[in-house]
Amino acid sequence: MKKQFFGTDGVRGTVGKDPMTADFAMRLASAAAQVLVPAGGTVVIGKDTRLSGYMFESALEAGFVAAGADVLLIGPLPTPGIARLTQEFDADLGVVISASHNPYFDNGIKFFDRSGSKLTDEIELKIEEHLKNPAITLESKALGKAKRIDTARIRYQEFCADSVPTGLGLEGLKIVFDGANGAGYKVGPRTLGHLGAEVIPIGCSPNGKNINDGCGSTQPGLLQLTVPALKADVGVALDGDGDRLVMVDENGQLVDGDQILFVLATARHDKGELQGPVVGTVMSNLGLEKALKARGIEFRRASVGDRYVLEALKELGGVMGGETSGHMLVLDKTTTGDGLICALQVLSIMKETGKPLSELAAGMPKYPQTMVNVRTERRVDPNTSAAVQAAVAEAEQELATTGRVVLRASGTESVIRVMVEGEDHDQVVSIARRLAAVVADSAA
Repeated sequence: MKKQFFGTDGVRGTVGKDPMTADFAMRLASAAAQVLVPAGGTVVIGKDTRLSGYMFESALEAGFVAAGADVLLIGPLPTPGIARLTQEFDADLGVVISASHNPYFDNGIKFFDRSGSKLTDEIELKIEEHLKNPAITLESKALGKAKRIDTARIRYQEFCADSVPTGLGLEGLKIVFDGANGAGYKVGPRTLGHLGAEVIPIGCSPNGKNINDGCGSTQPGLLQLTVPALKADVGVALDGDGDRLVMVDENGQLVDGDQILFVLATARHDKGELQGPVVGTVMSNLGLEKALKARGIEFRRASVGDRYVLEALKELGGVMGGETSGHMLVLDKTTTGDGLICALQVLSIMKETGKPLSELAAGMPKYPQTMVNVRTERRVDPNTSAAVQAAVAEAEQELATTGRVVLRASGTESVIRVMVEGEDHDQVVSIARRLAAVVADSAA
């Protein structure tokens, strides 16, 4: 069966348009409670800083309480913080109200099970089955209750700080922290400061509408200017809900998810502490694969989406993986992608080795990579076209062993993503444009 509402990361859309309405949120809470929350069970609800978060928080609270669940309201906190607190409070379900890196007029709802992991496709399908029915309201004596947890941020800060090696602090590091005006705007600077770093916060003044606006991991330009201007050692940028990370070295150069994964994996490997293969995605830079293999580190690729990276890690017995965008997984530290915890691992490596981030990342040469988005009238599979297959074969022959071609239909919109990478930038751009033209013709 195909899911109607759940995408790769929960339910998401424009606020006020189906399904992101207050009515749907209440029905979704009721459906999730019937599938995952036993009578008298507990649900943890957190959110980012979007204006619409108040509305969805109230609607979800009503749906869960009406279905007999007790609700713990956390307020603004990074998505991985909610995953952690779901475990800490021994709750049956964790709920995050966020559209991650999207603008403020979008929002979303995603769930964690009692182990702090994202739901399986099978569970999401069961929830969608219950969505066909109206929300339930139990009799008064069976209703749940709700309360706000004021200590949530402190608990999560302590958990993040504990991920740093014992006895190691961040004294002497000057860090510019960009919170994307999102869920990490308080916990990020305070955790880094608690560990001894000098912290300069930017993107930490949310007003409900400025989340991800000109700041954060998707728009790190200001961070790249600020770090060298203030002679800082490093810059850290999260996205709106705090599960993505990109960094900036002391020279203002961007260090993306692939490079961060390289730094983390090689440091663990050098200590003899790396477990299993490292997992990226089909979009991970070829330079990452080659640099890891040159050091004897096994590298595997999963489909795009951190949930698929997580599935591959569990299947293969690995603990470290991620995406170019900065969705990073370090499973021996936490159960889900956590931008702040991953940043702390990199900062710890900088302290332990005495090396700047530019030197740590230099071991991974990035191959030129070009992405062309081809918009189509409807969602199509580009791999079913003979003309496209022939064009891809020709491109792969031209690249030989020095490059890759990836065609991928977007999971959220009518777009075919044409990605080409190789050693020669001009060749990569030329091939990508030719392929994009063939894809556009075949989809017309």
